[in-house]
Amino acid sequence: MMRALTVKHLVAAVAAVCVLSQAALPTSASAQAVGTQALGAQATSAPATSAPVPTVNYLSEGVAAVVNDSIISTYDLRQRMLLLIVTSGMQPTADSLGQIERESLRSLVEESLQMQELRRVEKEQKFSIIAKDEDIDRQIGRMAQENRATAEQLVGSLAASGVNPETLRAQIRAEISWQRWINGRYGSRLRVGDGQIESALARQNAAAAKPQFLVSEIFIEATRVGGADNALRGANQLIGQLQQGAPFASVARQFSAAATSATGGDTGWVTGEELQPSLLQALEQLRPGQLSQPIPVTDGVYILALREKRAGASATLVDLKQAAIRLTATSTEADIAAAQSKLSALKPLIQDCSNMESAASTVSGVIAGDLGESEIKDLAPAFREAAEKLNIGQVSDPIRTQVGLHLIAVCAKRQDGGRVPTKEDMENRLIGQQLAMIAKRYLRDLRNSATIETR
Repeated sequence: MMRALTVKHLVAAVAAVCVLSQAALPTSASAQAVGTQALGAQATSAPATSAPVPTVNYLSEGVAAVVNDSIISTYDLRQRMLLLIVTSGMQPTADSLGQIERESLRSLVEESLQMQELRRVEKEQKFSIIAKDEDIDRQIGRMAQENRATAEQLVGSLAASGVNPETLRAQIRAEISWQRWINGRYGSRLRVGDGQIESALARQNAAAAKPQFLVSEIFIEATRVGGADNALRGANQLIGQLQQGAPFASVARQFSAAATSATGGDTGWVTGEELQPSLLQALEQLRPGQLSQPIPVTDGVYILALREKRAGASATLVDLKQAAIRLTATSTEADIAAAQSKLSALKPLIQDCSNMESAASTVSGVIAGDLGESEIKDLAPAFREAAEKLNIGQVSDPIRTQVGLHLIAVCAKRQDGGRVPTKEDMENRLIGQQLAMIAKRYLRDLRNSATIETR
């Protein structure tokens, strides 16, 4: 996501232009001129109106890569490098430029593969997938709003940094179009079983009682950067940039190969059981606000930022509703059997807490009501055992107490101020994980079958 384009970013972009002009990637004279003006205006913020877009003599540009029959020019590469620098907040140095160039070229190659595949599908299946100009405009508008600016101000800031706004539009077009295709082709086909959801919810509930870490991550995948040594070297360079003030979330969006890159590396709250041992060991040595050293794993290198840490929840609160038939300690076996039969027939009619009262009203002798929120440990033993086992939205089997026979439904659970995901939340999370894996494999297959030549 685009960050606010401050004077610091303009200066960084100008420095990048200067370095790039010395690094066999010729920078256009107009881009240098715009950059020089920005450097001379350090006391002011980015312009509120659109700056002139740099003109380009494409005949003077070289070829950076060929992807099947599509050319990525040195101008395309240089522009993507400038965009990455501006949006990530990184300071261009002789050491970091190599990494910035590799990441920029990798993303251009992948976007070229994606767009080629989408054009092939559009031609074969005779329907539109690729995002239109109005889709791009809406996304730029949202990005500008997040930065408390107008779309014109955002585009003007890019131009003042030497970035042709079409560079950003091309990146957004590829991102929107590819996501639209993956979601459209696979989203409706994916099915997550109730067993998977309940198992994930059970793990989440159990994890809430253990120490938890609020973490941001950057993952450098070895295969994407040419091996483990390059991944480790790149991680060290990124840590240097982060220590100099580059925002973690912006760097994660541009460089991380993890699925969390879309959210700036935010993993949310995790427990030790969800982490690889080496990652847990690193987190246990950090204090909130600290950054890890590079953590090598089997397929790459992690950088972790610990944002917050908390002990396991000491109490679990549960919100319950019940449907009950009144019985006494002296009720006959026949009365108990009749009540058991009624509640067993009622249970399948209860979808969750939202329709418990309406479903119970159809069965004579059944009274439904809200039991409110309580700590599980304070519940009666029979209720406590059921509440511990049930996930949100589930209904118990009939439970016998001294005053009656009961069905209880779990409306909500929370621990230490936290919120346990609902069944729908967990289903969406699991589907999202599957879609991310499908997209990764799809792109890997496209790359393996393509002819890619870098110069």
